Amino acid sequence: MKRRTMIAGGAVAGLAAAGAWRLGLLGGYAPTPYDDLLDQLDARDDAILLGQKATDMPEARALADELRSHIGEAGLAAAVSGDIAAGRMTEVAGWILPQTVAQMAALAAKA
Repeated sequence: MKRRTMIAGGAVAGLAAAGAWRLGLLGGYAPTPYDDLLDQLDARDDAILLGQKATDMPEARALADELRSHIGEAGLAAAVSGDIAAGRMTEVAGWILPQTVAQMAALAAKA
C-alpha cells in the first residue's frame, strides 16, 4: 500500500469520525455556544427533558447571558444555593425548582 493511499484513507476516516461526532452519533453532544454552562450539568439528558417543559423561558442567547452573569465564578452549586436562600423558585411541570436549575434545563433543551 502506498503512503499517499494511507494518508488519504486516514483523512477520510478522520472526517467521517468528526461528522459522526458532530451529529451526535458517537454518544456525545454536538458543540454549542453554551458549552461553558452546559458542561456544568451532571445529567444533561434529564435537563433536556425537563427544559422541554419550561415553556415560558426566553431564547437561548438571553438565557445564557443571564446564567453567565448569575453563576459567575462561584459555579452552579453556589448559584442554586443562592436561589434557594433568596426564594428564587419557579414551577416547571409541577416541580418547584430553583430558578437557575429551571433556566439551565431550558437552555439545555434549546441548545
